[in-house]
Amino acid sequence: MTPTRRRRTLVAFVVLVTVALTLVDALVPHDGVDPTASAAATAPTSPVLVTPTPSAAPPPPTPPATPPPAPPPPTAPPRRATLVMAGDLLWHNTVWRSAAADHAVTGNGRDGFDFDPMFSAVRPLLRLADVALCHEEVPFALPGEPLQSYPVFAAPPAVAPWIASMGFDGCTTASNHSVDQGWEGLKHTADLLSDNGVAPIGTFTSKRDRRRPVILTTDGGVRIGVVAGTYGLNGFPLPQGRPWSVSLWDAENLLHQARRAREAGADIVVVHLHGGNEYDHLPSADQVALVDELTRSDDVDLVLGEHAHVVQPITKVNGTWVVYGMGNLVAQQETSRPDTYAGIAVRFAFRERTDGTFGVREVAYVPLTWNVFGAPGPIRVRRVVHDLRDGVGDRAHLLAVRASVRAAVHGLGRRPMLRER
Repeated sequence: MTPTRRRRTLVAFVVLVTVALTLVDALVPHDGVDPTASAAATAPTSPVLVTPTPSAAPPPPTPPATPPPAPPPPTAPPRRATLVMAGDLLWHNTVWRSAAADHAVTGNGRDGFDFDPMFSAVRPLLRLADVALCHEEVPFALPGEPLQSYPVFAAPPAVAPWIASMGFDGCTTASNHSVDQGWEGLKHTADLLSDNGVAPIGTFTSKRDRRRPVILTTDGGVRIGVVAGTYGLNGFPLPQGRPWSVSLWDAENLLHQARRAREAGADIVVVHLHGGNEYDHLPSADQVALVDELTRSDDVDLVLGEHAHVVQPITKVNGTWVVYGMGNLVAQQETSRPDTYAGIAVRFAFRERTDGTFGVREVAYVPLTWNVFGAPGPIRVRRVVHDLRDGVGDRAHLLAVRASVRAAVHGLGRRPMLRER
C-alpha cells in the first residue's frame, strides 16, 4: 500500500471514529447532569392553574344618561288681604265748621276746609290696609248750592278729594240719605267720588253701573267685591224712571249682586247694610233675619253694618263674621246721646285656603271717640287704646268709652278670635 493510500485510509478512520463518538455523546449523559431532568424535560406537561392577582372588577357598562327628575313646581304662598272699615261719615254743620277752623290755622285743604287734623289719628289704620272702605252717608252739595245739615244733608264737595287723600278705596253710598238732593245730588256724589279714584258703592248712575260689580283689587292680586244696600230713603221716593239708582237691602237683591261679583272673579265678597234701630246697641229683628239669610250663601264672606250711630255687636252667623254696627266715624249729634260720640274701625285679615277660597284669620276692632266742636277746640277723632297707653287725654273719659264699646261689641257673646286694638 502506498503512503498516499495509507494516509487516505487513516483520515477516513479518524472521521468514522469522530462520528461515532459524537453519536455516543448524544446518547450518554454527561457527568453532573440529573438524568431525570432530561426525562422531565421530555415528559408531557400537565396544565398549570394560575390564580390571578385580585384586582378591581371592571366597571359595568355605563347606562345611557337620563336627566334627573324635574323638581316639583314651586308652591305659591297663600295670598292674603286686609280690609278696614269704620262708621258713618255724618257731616253735620259743626263738623265742617271745625274743618274750616283748622283751615284758618293751617291754610291746608280745599275750598276753605282742612279735614286732615280731625282724622290724623285714623290715617295710619287706613294706610296699612289693602282695602279701606268708608260710609259716605250723605250726598255732596250741587255746584252753587248751599251746604245743608240735618235733616236733609248737602255736605261740602271738598270731602270727596279728602276721602281719596286719606287712602279710602271705596265708599258705600246706599243710605237713608242717598237721595236727600234728588237724582242730581246722587249722581253728583257718585261722580265726585269716581273722579277722585274712589268707588261709589250702592248707588248707581246708570243701568249699566248697576249690573257691573264693584271689585277692588289689592296689590297682591286679591279681588274684593263690595255690595251695599239700605233699608229705605227717609220717605223720599226713588228717582223717577230710575228704580235701579239705589240698592235696597232685600236679600234677593243683595244675594244677586253678591253672586254677580263672585262670577266676575271676586275672591272675597263683602255685603254692607245700612239699617237697624237708631241708638240701639243690639240689632233689630230685621237686621238679624236679613243677616241670617245672607250668611247662608257661599257668595257672602263678610257682613258689615251702619246706621244705628252707636256700636253694635261683632259676631259670627252661620260661620260668617258679621259687624252689625260700627257707630259713627264722625258726627255731632245730641250731647244727651254720648254713645254717638264713639265708634269702631274694624280690621279683617283674610288668608287663602288650599282650595283657593279665603277665610278670616284675624279680626280686630279699634275703639274711637271725638269731642264736641269747641270743647275744647276743633274736633279730633282719637284712638282710645292708644291714648290710654300713651297717657293722652282725659283718662276717666277714655276708660268709660272703652268699657261702653266693649260691652256693645260683645253684646251677643264673646268671640275668642276677636281682638281690641
